Amino acid sequence: MAVIQYNTEEMKLLARLIRAEAESEGNLGMLMVGNVAVNRVRSTCLDFENIRTITQMVYQSPGGFEAVQKGYFYQGARQNEINLAKRIIRGERFHPSTYSLWFFRPTGSCPAQWYDQWNTGRYKSHCFYSPTQTACPSVY
Repeated sequence: MAVIQYNTEEMKLLARLIRAEAESEGNLGMLMVGNVAVNRVRSTCLDFENIRTITQMVYQSPGGFEAVQKGYFYQGARQNEINLAKRIIRGERFHPSTYSLWFFRPTGSCPAQWYDQWNTGRYKSHCFYSPTQTACPSVY
């Protein structure tokens, strides 16, 4: 059962996003980036109050994903990433991105906070940041 609404094209859009943002992190890294993406659609708080679809989430501006500005994002979805997107849409979550709404790739260590949000951990090059449950209960 899906935790967010989607259609086939949006699932492929999510697949393209996770590949473009985290292909170098392997399947687990792409799943974690997918957690952030789906959490943004699920949340009704902070920068994501008006985000209700995968398409809105992917193309959110400002505050969206850097990958949509790169040509690699616009290549077709591949089966591996489609399968990963399906898992994320079904609600699979992976620590440290379980409740995260943000991630980024610092040049050094992960700052304890990023835009007032707490670091929940790092996976390879990505640092993940989650709101508090009080600030954003809809993502928990």
